[in-house]
Amino acid sequence: MAVPAKIKILIIDDDEDDFYITSSYIQKITDGVFTIDWCASPGEALKRICEKAYDIYFIDYFLGAITGMDLLQQAIPYNPESPLILLTGMGNRDVALKALNAGAADYLVKSEITTESLERSIRYSLEKARSTRRLKENEQKFRTIFEKTRDALFMMDQQLRFQEVNGAMETLTGFSAEELIGISLYDILPDEKHVDTLVNLLTTTGEVNDLEIEVYGRSAEVQSCILSLVTVSSPDGHSYIQGVLHNISQLKKAERTALLSEKLAAAGRLARTLAHEIRNPLTNINLSLEQLLEISNDESQQPYFDVIARNSARINAIINDLLIMARPAHMARKILVLQDLIDKSIHAAMDRITLKKIQVQTSYPDRPAYIRADEENLVIAFLNIIINAIEAMEEYKGRLVLSVLEDNTYWEVRITDNGSGIPEDQIPKIFEPYYTSKKNGMGLGLTSTLTILQAHKAQPDVRSVEGVGTTFSILFPKVSDPSFSA
Repeated sequence: MAVPAKIKILIIDDDEDDFYITSSYIQKITDGVFTIDWCASPGEALKRICEKAYDIYFIDYFLGAITGMDLLQQAIPYNPESPLILLTGMGNRDVALKALNAGAADYLVKSEITTESLERSIRYSLEKARSTRRLKENEQKFRTIFEKTRDALFMMDQQLRFQEVNGAMETLTGFSAEELIGISLYDILPDEKHVDTLVNLLTTTGEVNDLEIEVYGRSAEVQSCILSLVTVSSPDGHSYIQGVLHNISQLKKAERTALLSEKLAAAGRLARTLAHEIRNPLTNINLSLEQLLEISNDESQQPYFDVIARNSARINAIINDLLIMARPAHMARKILVLQDLIDKSIHAAMDRITLKKIQVQTSYPDRPAYIRADEENLVIAFLNIIINAIEAMEEYKGRLVLSVLEDNTYWEVRITDNGSGIPEDQIPKIFEPYYTSKKNGMGLGLTSTLTILQAHKAQPDVRSVEGVGTTFSILFPKVSDPSFSA
């Protein structure tokens, strides 16, 4: 859907330079004509929001005496019809959730703003605001909005049994409307603490506002969502509960991927610095050792020379490993089939699989899953994950499931084991250099895996439960035309 032809925008920012940067990006959007004004005063900005003088508002997080979050909270009670979008330099989950909880229509990180991201945000925010106005203006159009909205909407009885759901709810859970009707919301919540929280909130206030929860789907995949519930009384005296589930899984995945990228980049910079600073004196040590070996006739000194040589070689090997981790070899990417790459990875691990008596199951789509990939490197990445899974499982009891799933723009690879699992607080660290839970591990395997996956523009995600198992999920951009050359 295109941006409307004429849009009045107010940018609320106490930094005039930032205003010019943001407005220049907006002016490059080709699908609309924009009138862009600037306001530096939070008080004046609140007045203009209340006057409903603009179609959309961009609010900077830092506004001097108050924050953009404060302004959002002051503006929401006046029921502004136009969307409010928060701009900030802090791109973390807490800020995003606080912005959504405060009533923002969207959230953008200043350092990541582009014309395309602004265009998408404007389009989405205006569409959402327009849908809300239509719902208020004409109750008869409720059905269309109910069915077409991107958020999962549903109605329940007082026992939280689903009575009606929309298409987005079916998409979110993987269950059809017929399967959902009659079951309880509690049945799709994996965490019992969320059940207790819901009961308490509904009992005390009759509603739930923007509660972050996790939802089970048909495939046992857990989706991160924001839940809102409200109790509604009908004219006939009956009451029911309306609910909204807003899926934030992709936002959380993107944040984790960005964090991993930052850590990997920092590790790469450190590795290159160490290589430069250590190799020069190491070369001098080796040259000196060669001279000593030539002039020394004392055989009793030979063991000491050997110690120096061995440890110099070890230091050099560690530097090489660090550099490989930080900068993978050249990627000769071409069109390949994911199923074939996974099969080759399984074959490479077959000795380990056989020795531990691991059961292996694959689940592939009927058609080839084409991606652009470097075969050797990607097989290594898959193999690292598979070996970790094998080592985490018990002999004779292990079950390894490798599957390929299809999305509109991605192929998803899932590698699931029923091993020991990873402690929740350790999951963010598993891709970090030299982090390992193995007694004799170097801690570079998954770091190298992440480097390879990022070179393929793949998005990794990890979910694990101690004592249950671990699932690695990797999204690869689709290639629709197999004849396309890299």
